[in-house]
Amino acid sequence: MCQRMEENAAIHTDRPGTAGSAAAYGDRIAALATPYAESALAVVRVSGADSISGIGSVFSRQGALAAAPGNTIHHGYLIDGERPIDEVMVAIYRAPRSYTGEEGAEIFCHGSPQGIQAILDLLFRNGFRQADPGEFTLRAFLNGKVDLTQAEAVKELVSARSRTAHGLALDRLGGSVFKWIDRVKGRLLHIMAAVDIQLDYPDDELESAGTASEVIPPGIILECEAELRSLVATYRTGRLYQEGVKVAIAGRTNAGKSSLFNMMLREDRSIVSEVHGTTRDYIEGTIIIEGIPVRLFDTAGLRPTDEIVESEGIRRSGMLIESAACVLYVVDGIEGVTSSDETTLSAMGERSGVIPVWNKVDSPTARSVPEGFVPLSAQSGEGLPSLYARMLREIAGEIRLGEGEPVIDSIRQKQLIDRSLDALERVKDGLAAGMPLDLVALDMQESLNALGEITGEVTTDDILGEMFSGFCVGK
Repeated sequence: MCQRMEENAAIHTDRPGTAGSAAAYGDRIAALATPYAESALAVVRVSGADSISGIGSVFSRQGALAAAPGNTIHHGYLIDGERPIDEVMVAIYRAPRSYTGEEGAEIFCHGSPQGIQAILDLLFRNGFRQADPGEFTLRAFLNGKVDLTQAEAVKELVSARSRTAHGLALDRLGGSVFKWIDRVKGRLLHIMAAVDIQLDYPDDELESAGTASEVIPPGIILECEAELRSLVATYRTGRLYQEGVKVAIAGRTNAGKSSLFNMMLREDRSIVSEVHGTTRDYIEGTIIIEGIPVRLFDTAGLRPTDEIVESEGIRRSGMLIESAACVLYVVDGIEGVTSSDETTLSAMGERSGVIPVWNKVDSPTARSVPEGFVPLSAQSGEGLPSLYARMLREIAGEIRLGEGEPVIDSIRQKQLIDRSLDALERVKDGLAAGMPLDLVALDMQESLNALGEITGEVTTDDILGEMFSGFCVGK
């Protein structure tokens, strides 16, 4: 991955708008790369020109780091004057074989918040400054170590909430989206080269000047369009696995909502009682179903009440149910469907994602399961696999992860692919209408520019600032 990006480094560093950024980001930076909390170990990262000598000036073994080759690790103490700050291991990275492409190091220290702060203060007093959010990855981008799709994947990897989301982000970090976009862009660039020749040498100067459709083959445009549509169609899948969905458990009091909530979480979170109205506000927990993070909410039982606190809980639960992607409406299988259940289910019937659940099927007095209901025992877990399968159909539909196909979850990437597709649509319309080649070429260039923005070959300082501002400081 790094070797490929180093070969393309000129594309990134020579972009309009980034030359000033590259100069501004040449100084020495430092930041904590691990959580600021008690732990066995913590990692402080540094990067920038002469950053190794900067650490060496406060390292107990004078000269050891300055002479150290890259990809080596060294034991010693960080010292403030003659006072030791901490016993550390320092990993040395020489440019360009580092994460940022610059000279840098990682300090492995003890995970004491006071010790960490002492180390950072020591570095800041000796020529380093606090890194901006995402600045290490920004420098990696500016130095051609990663493209923008890979930079975004770094953030997505850190924030992944399931193994599936982690695997998809790791795939993007490996360059899957870059390769897909680059393949389409290469075909369009080949066409654009022919267009430029045609425009540079008008028909009267060429013996065999082709028509606009010959210069811009409609078939190739259709193939590129199909590949981009295939990629942008994965956005819903990517967001689903990265962000997850909200699922609300609703129903009358004592229908078994809290028991189902506890069963799904596999822990005793909600109070279960025969007393009506025990749950007066919603309770939240997170589970993973087939790689999809599910935010599960146990809501207040739906019933008429004059009790002020319970009424407020029911009102809030109603708002949550409205915003949920999926609602598990639990009915007491012993009592059966009441007029209140019928009214609520009828109102919910106008929206998608409602799954009626027939609880307490393990009771000898349970009634027959009506058509459309999922039979369940929130006590024994009977029927839970069937409920999960039904939830997956409601939440994910026919979503499938294609073997070897990249999946995007960045709204920035989606919007730029849409922009490229809109431009290609105009190219097709222009060819069909017999528009002049120079006008059609403008739309071709617009499509290429949008693809270039995805990978970062076309970008500005404003775009970079907005994108990297959401990163954690140590990245």
